[in-house]
Amino acid sequence: MENETLFNEWLIGLVVVSLIVVIAAVLLILVFLAAKRILRLAGAALEIVTQIKNNTLPIWELETTNKVAVDIQNEAEAIQAHATLVAEALE
Repeated sequence: MENETLFNEWLIGLVVVSLIVVIAAVLLILVFLAAKRILRLAGAALEIVTQIKNNTLPIWELETTNKVAVDIQNEAEAIQAHATLVAEALE
């Protein structure tokens, strides 16, 4: 093999390897940028989820509110029944 042919093949190999390195670097940069974007969007999503959680907390308290309302109704009915007995006794 002549020196010129060997040099040409070496140069072609160098260009191919350089091209592969450049492509790999571009892909790594794109992955890094995508990861940064995902992190930013995840932070925004976390804020929104926290806000949704805070806005829906009263819904979870409805069961307690319903129990208290039933207790109040039962007590009011008991008061009414006793008041009726007192009223009948006074007649």
